[in-house]
Amino acid sequence: MTEHFEAHAQQTSSGVEFWLARDLQHLLGYAKWDNFVKVLNKAEIACETSGHAAAARDCVCTDLAQTYFAVQTRRAELIEQRLLDSERLVARMKLTSTEKGPSEVIFEQTGGNDDFGMIRSKGDHALFEKSTQQMKSHWKVPAKRPLADFAPMIVLKAKDFAAEITIINSSENKLGSEEAISREHINNNDNGAVRKTLLERGIRPETLPAAEDVKKVARRLASEDKTRAKNPEALDS
Repeated sequence: MTEHFEAHAQQTSSGVEFWLARDLQHLLGYAKWDNFVKVLNKAEIACETSGHAAAARDCVCTDLAQTYFAVQTRRAELIEQRLLDSERLVARMKLTSTEKGPSEVIFEQTGGNDDFGMIRSKGDHALFEKSTQQMKSHWKVPAKRPLADFAPMIVLKAKDFAAEITIINSSENKLGSEEAISREHINNNDNGAVRKTLLERGIRPETLPAAEDVKKVARRLASEDKTRAKNPEALDS
């Protein structure tokens, strides 16, 4: 849309860009010239008041174009952020779902699932080379909240990938003890697997900054959905 707008830009001999009013009429969605003229007239008055009377109409067209670009840029930024927020929320829910797998494996193999919290903590230590508590302190995570709620996207996907490998290998190899499953999970998180891949790409997970609380992200997305439902044509701002 912005590229279409730029395609109609004119240029003075000195290189200053401007737009023809008739072009702006259609680009800004005004079907009737009379309606667009009303907007131009109001804007001309503002230009004259600010000392641009000699070229008020040119001032208006340029200001409208600049406003259009600003609005489109802001809209694109909001859409991009919403997509990133949604993707992170989905990744967090996916990790929660995936981590139920090792619990089920432990139950099947050992008859209980009380040990998974310990296994997950060992996996964290292998991934970060720091304990879960140390990472919670580093990211300033409240005591009763999971570390993953404040993890950036790359960490959520790394933890999920390691947990998926643990599920598959624990089942296929019929690992029957907390010690065996822990060892598997550690191997999948440490320098032999996920952490190694991150380090090879220049990413040290323990040095990454915390992401926004995923619960706040979820509330914001829900609020935006309600706003859009009430006024679906409202402009993002």
